[in-house]
Amino acid sequence: MNEVVDQIAAKAGIDPELAEKAVGMILGFLQREAADGPIARMIEAIPGASDLVAQYNGEGSGGGGLLGGLMSAIGGGGIMGLGQQLMSQGLGMSEISTLAKETIAVARQHAGDEVVDQVIASVPGLSQFA
Repeated sequence: MNEVVDQIAAKAGIDPELAEKAVGMILGFLQREAADGPIARMIEAIPGASDLVAQYNGEGSGGGGLLGGLMSAIGGGGIMGLGQQLMSQGLGMSEISTLAKETIAVARQHAGDEVVDQVIASVPGLSQFA
């Protein structure tokens, strides 16, 4: 996964350690939110992805302080909740957008368009990053 993370980090212009955590959080979010079959195939196809999910899946889920609690209470979890979690790691919106797009691009390289399209279609709001 190091080569993949390094590639994503370079394109987003961020530190590889932060990129690794962010990609793990993104994949963990997708594992929780996307259709089970396609996301399992996608994560399995990306070298090292299951390790990142195992390491960072719980990172930032729930919690989020007062804002996180309010977002959950009004139904603002989902992709917006993930954005808040990533921002709490010090990432800006353009970096988050680049990270998401590059993660999807890497997923397409390894899992193929059909699987990734099924994942994207199953998560509201994800298509803006495809």
